[in-house]
Amino acid sequence: MKTLAELAKIRDEAKGKIDLRGKKGTRIVVGMATCGIAAGARPVLLSLVEEVKKRNLNDVEVVQTGCIGVCRLEPIVEIYEENGEKVTYVEMTPEKARKVIADHIVNGKVVSEYTIGANA
Repeated sequence: MKTLAELAKIRDEAKGKIDLRGKKGTRIVVGMATCGIAAGARPVLLSLVEEVKKRNLNDVEVVQTGCIGVCRLEPIVEIYEENGEKVTYVEMTPEKARKVIADHIVNGKVVSEYTIGANA
């Protein structure tokens, strides 16, 4: 690398490889702050990851985040659809997480009784 133009080219190539916001598919976010972990978020996260892997759902990403902000309703799982829709599930358990994957992610039917609207 000898010029600023070469450096800019390398930067642009690297940015193209790490564009996380442009990823297609469904994103499942699990609140893993201390409040979430204390309420049982770790087994929920593991259950979601296992279920996604077991069902070979390549267009579904499971990630963790910090505090979502409603500690009394932890563990919280937010699902961001590719079309921009978001559903927030609260008071999750590993069993509920498996049902959300089966009903919501695979079959497209929101599990209303687990949502924040049904539990707030």
